[in-house]
Amino acid sequence: MNAVRLHAPRDLRLGTAPALAPPRPGQVRIRVGSVGVCGSDLHMYETGRIGDAIIKTPLVLGHEFGGVVVEAAPDAVDGLGAPLIAGTRVAVDPAVPCRHCRQCEEGHPNLCPHHYFYGVWPDDGALRDEMLVEGRNCFPVPATMSEPAVALLETLGVAVHAVDLGRLRVGDGVGVVGCGPVGLLLVRLAKLSGAAPILVWDKHPWRVAKALALGADDGWQVSEDGVPGGPKAPGVDIGFEAAWADTSVQHTAEIVRPGGRVVLVGIPGDDRLQLSHGTARRKGLTIRMARRMKHTYPRAIALAAAGHVDLDDLVSHRFGLERTPEAYAMNMRYPEGLLKIVVDCAQPA
Repeated sequence: MNAVRLHAPRDLRLGTAPALAPPRPGQVRIRVGSVGVCGSDLHMYETGRIGDAIIKTPLVLGHEFGGVVVEAAPDAVDGLGAPLIAGTRVAVDPAVPCRHCRQCEEGHPNLCPHHYFYGVWPDDGALRDEMLVEGRNCFPVPATMSEPAVALLETLGVAVHAVDLGRLRVGDGVGVVGCGPVGLLLVRLAKLSGAAPILVWDKHPWRVAKALALGADDGWQVSEDGVPGGPKAPGVDIGFEAAWADTSVQHTAEIVRPGGRVVLVGIPGDDRLQLSHGTARRKGLTIRMARRMKHTYPRAIALAAAGHVDLDDLVSHRFGLERTPEAYAMNMRYPEGLLKIVVDCAQPA
């Protein structure tokens, strides 16, 4: 079996891995389809860590993924409680909660302090041919959905959760700072929700242009030193920060009206929050921190299957598994036109 591991910062290597054991109770073995390259993956690739999670031994990255069930334990059921059988195409929620603690019992599995996560040390992710996953983390997808789109359902789920946190209402003004895949999906969801106006900012002009194509009303470029173009205080109701959480956090707070809401989705490389206390306090802002997602896969699948959100439209580059190091190096450079990179792991049967 082939697998790509991160051995040290910027050191990805294709190698082999031992054959997998049979699925334990509740588990399934899947043949991985496609894997999206996420901003959090890039943090680990660049520094060997994300937040306080430090990579201490070689790690298989990749948490945006789906695949086909090859083998299922007799008792394995999916996230909706239906039996899983070989041949089922699924998207996989990468966060595995304990399902017993207070947070899980109260309906917040994304906040489970006892969880583990595919692709964050010490638990290997999906950049390999096959892997074992918990059945309850699997959600069946339509046969017509492409493998890259299945992988991006996780990204869409994160965006749906952020919209939930922002309590977006019809007619609310929305600002999106950072037009990577999550930010672009936030624009699309805001448009579907009847938000107006939708204003966007990003450092890359082609991503601003993409946001406008997806329904944003206006957008501006942010300079390399973090100075945003456009109006300083447009007074939107909700600001979504979906960049790398540096000066973008302060910028998001500044574009929101007094009494408005801020949702922080991005993850800072230095694990520090940069925000003027005075800005937030004087405006009386409500600030919500997005922790991955919760209970959003069924809605994400429905939105994509119905054609309301075109996930394939966000995929700008595709690489085979053996070219994963090239894919990550490209993503760090952000060449013109890059939106989302997907690694195709599926091998011919």
